[in-house]
Amino acid sequence: MEITRVFDILDYLKQHPKSDILAAKVNKRWQTYTTDDFANNANKVGAALLHLGLQPGDKVALLAGNSPQWNFVDYGAQQVNMPTAPIFPTINNDDLLYILNHSEAKIVFVSDRGGMQKITTLKEKLPHLKHQVSFSKQEGCMHFEEFLALGEKHLDIAKIESIKKSVKPNDLFTLLYTSGTTGQPKGVMLSHHNMLSNVKICKNIAPFTPKWRALSFLPLNHVYERFLNSLYLYNEVSIYYAENFETIGENCREIHPQLFVAVPRILEKVLEKICAAGEKLSGPKRKIFDWSLDLAERFEYKGANGWWYELQRKIADKLVYKKWREAVGGEIVIIVSGGAALNPRLERIFYCAGLNLLQGYGLTETCVVVAVNRIDEDRRKFGTVGLVVENSEVKIAEEDGEILVKGPSVMLGYYKNPEATAEVIDKEGWFHTGDVGTFEDGKFLKITDRKKEIFKNSAGKYISPVLIENKLKECKYIEQCMVIGENQKFVSAFIVPSIPAFKEYLAARKISPGSAEEIANHEMLKQLIQEHVKKINATLAPYEQVKRQQLVFEHWTIENGEITPKLSLRRKVILKKHQEVYHKIFLNED
Repeated sequence: MEITRVFDILDYLKQHPKSDILAAKVNKRWQTYTTDDFANNANKVGAALLHLGLQPGDKVALLAGNSPQWNFVDYGAQQVNMPTAPIFPTINNDDLLYILNHSEAKIVFVSDRGGMQKITTLKEKLPHLKHQVSFSKQEGCMHFEEFLALGEKHLDIAKIESIKKSVKPNDLFTLLYTSGTTGQPKGVMLSHHNMLSNVKICKNIAPFTPKWRALSFLPLNHVYERFLNSLYLYNEVSIYYAENFETIGENCREIHPQLFVAVPRILEKVLEKICAAGEKLSGPKRKIFDWSLDLAERFEYKGANGWWYELQRKIADKLVYKKWREAVGGEIVIIVSGGAALNPRLERIFYCAGLNLLQGYGLTETCVVVAVNRIDEDRRKFGTVGLVVENSEVKIAEEDGEILVKGPSVMLGYYKNPEATAEVIDKEGWFHTGDVGTFEDGKFLKITDRKKEIFKNSAGKYISPVLIENKLKECKYIEQCMVIGENQKFVSAFIVPSIPAFKEYLAARKISPGSAEEIANHEMLKQLIQEHVKKINATLAPYEQVKRQQLVFEHWTIENGEITPKLSLRRKVILKKHQEVYHKIFLNED
């Protein structure tokens, strides 16, 4: 059958029955859903929405974490032509109020008590919102099981099928509000065609089979995981939802997935855990671990390091790398990284160890994939985001190096905001990404920075903070960092140290960590970070080098507004928070 609307995937799946198309933990046990379960529940959702008085075109908000139920609502709403407006559960109340009112959502689905409390707090300011449904039992709120029972009671398949036939490929599929680092969220309008054009062009990015299982843990509220989930279902891949970020390793070992997608910070944490385990070793085992890590950091494609290196790699694989793969289930075929720049060091280490890590690039406005490295070694390159997908065009603006994109996955525009749309999509149809980049070897796209994040020092030299921050974060004792120095004589950085990593360092040397205050002022911690700064400074131009760094001990979080849900820094917020530290750094200029 021809799939032209996203919900057509569900009809396709009904023709290819599967016992575990969706799964999640319930009371510490995996609960699976068949393709029929999926389709039947989606129909009930559509029927219930219509019974409650919602009409095609009305918006359905999802303030909920990943779950099969999330999909039931998404596909059920699609089938009756009600675009969904997914929202991050951790969103602050101001942005939540804005999104619910701007989208004019008539109903909202929440995961738990926390989500319900947010809605209750804002309810008097939400004139369009008529209904609330919770995936968990909450007093004073319709439970999802009640909602499904309502749909079953008033199920009219003929009416649902009639509405489905009226939906066109270019009709609005979803409203995704960008978190942004400044200003109010913008509602990105994506059509069914936007999503499916990307899904279809990425079908061959991996050797998908119906036997595969994917572990899903990035939020479905973001276009990245939403796209991947659509790609999985399109390829009949079972989706298992992780319990949370802390259980990713455990869940991998339970279900033995063939793939998962992640953001660089999660992959950095995986490597940090591997290194922490290695530090606990002693004697010959420690030497073997250190040797294998050094080997992985020097990896090159196609045996470029020679036969002796490849022989050592085989030995390291049997002694060390095999255990790394077992830690994530032992059956991983592919890992995809996106959402932020991936350090090439991680790419080399993972790939050398048999964990096929591919970096890609895209934005909400492009319905995700603009470019991606491919599974074969001829079509991938470390430090780049790979080849542009075949149905899209990319060019680099001559005046400022901005990446411009044209293709079928580019959004319809920003909801109720033609002015903002005109600012990013020019008259020739090119979408201006705001990212700066270049092509390596004439074909591999490389992202070098964000236009808005590049700044000048007092000498007029351009500084790329992201490039320096990625180098700083190679140090396992650095949890977060932000490079500063706009209009100043030198570059500096706020650094949030990784206290757990430093405690492990002390424990390995049988040194008592002491109190929190003693740790914060520990000379060894300062020395470890200073040594790393000195090391990376040697790779930077003199005007880029970090002359001073200041440790700060309060993590930057989504809840406090210092980072976006996809973990981008809100630089102005962080700078304002640390004004006193900033002035201390630049008070006595060198």
